[in-house]
Amino acid sequence: MNDDQCIGVIGSGNMGLAIAYRLFLSGFRVVLGSRSPAKRQGTKYEAVSIVECIRRSSIIFVSIHPENYKDSLISYLNDEPSLFDGKILIDISNQTSEKIHQDDLSNAEQLQQAIPNAFVVKAFNTVSSFVIQSTTAGESHNILVASDHSIAKDKVIALAREMNFESFNAGSIRAARRLESDTKSLFPQWRIPVLFALFLLCIWLTYILCMYYINYGGSSWNQLFLTMMNKALGPCVITMLAIVYMPSNLVCIFQLSYGTRDRRFPVWLDRWMLSRKYLGLLTFAFALCHGLFTIILLSPAYIPSWFHSTEIQVMTIHNQTRLIVQGNLMTGTGEIAALLGVLTVLCMSILAITSIPAIGTLLNWREWRFVQSKLGTVTLLLAIGHVVAVGIPFWFPLTVAKAFYNLSSLCLYLPILTILLKFIFWLPCFSRPLYRIRRGQETSKATQSNQTLKI
Repeated sequence: MNDDQCIGVIGSGNMGLAIAYRLFLSGFRVVLGSRSPAKRQGTKYEAVSIVECIRRSSIIFVSIHPENYKDSLISYLNDEPSLFDGKILIDISNQTSEKIHQDDLSNAEQLQQAIPNAFVVKAFNTVSSFVIQSTTAGESHNILVASDHSIAKDKVIALAREMNFESFNAGSIRAARRLESDTKSLFPQWRIPVLFALFLLCIWLTYILCMYYINYGGSSWNQLFLTMMNKALGPCVITMLAIVYMPSNLVCIFQLSYGTRDRRFPVWLDRWMLSRKYLGLLTFAFALCHGLFTIILLSPAYIPSWFHSTEIQVMTIHNQTRLIVQGNLMTGTGEIAALLGVLTVLCMSILAITSIPAIGTLLNWREWRFVQSKLGTVTLLLAIGHVVAVGIPFWFPLTVAKAFYNLSSLCLYLPILTILLKFIFWLPCFSRPLYRIRRGQETSKATQSNQTLKI
């Protein structure tokens, strides 16, 4: 890109001025096209009419609303049909409609159809004007570029890099549909995991309140906000952690039953697998809350099973009165529970950090898989140990039937099943066939199935 090349910017709104400012900082000559150029005089950019801006520029940023394309751009074709010949139009607009259908044309596609003699490129629509204008903004600096014209697309990619952005080839102009619609979405990957996590937390909280009412005849609302919530967070964390690692066991079952790695998994399993990252991060957030709440409530009054009790005998005139007072020293069970809880949160923090793309890219595949798989299994084992250490003081006084639906027992069934399945699939009789299947070797069952399908 030559330093003396002129770049046009049509539109003098927030985005147009931000792009012009960034181009100016990058050393380009900027021509600002406006319907009222006289009002834009006196700025550091040369303000001209839209037609003059198009004539003088080979690369033009179109930073006007899509509904103004006809009046501000397309209408000039009637007077000068060759106005856009060989021009690169960078469309930075996004969809304004809330309901976008898959077959609807993007703004860039509509602009390309209206001006067929121009090279329309979709870019710069995924960043805000603040990011474009600021060199220290914390938002994403990735520019996705889509176009049917490879030469024009390469020029825009190079231009974005000279503007100190990370630019990537997003494909053909059809990809603009996704680029424009993605800006309208609000955490689409997080919706189901968040709703599921809140639903699971409500289930455990409801169960705790019901059992408290059954056992004690009522519940104190004073203890609902922190104590009861903390009791619900613990089972919720270990249940979600088991849900994160259960799909890998189901994958093994399906691959062994199929005898091949090429057959698609059920849709529900695919979605479950794709949601594991978000479920894991939510699990880590819940674990942090559980740890903080436990630190706040760490006293003999709230967690008496973790502390030694001291027997005090008070002498009276008629008889001796024995008082039992909770001491400040923790029992061995309490210290083990606290230690396992801290180690669990520590391992979960490592899992959460390595799931961040910027950190995960620093690891090779074997390292990343070791952390997410092996360390994840260790984390689940530590969480099980923590729950066992917490629940042991409550199990022995109970009958077998009551211990079965005790809170600390009930939340262990799914995690223990997950761990048992993992250990089973680590056995040579299962791990070796799985290794061969994942290496691309189909079993005789899969071969017969393929032959049947061909027939």
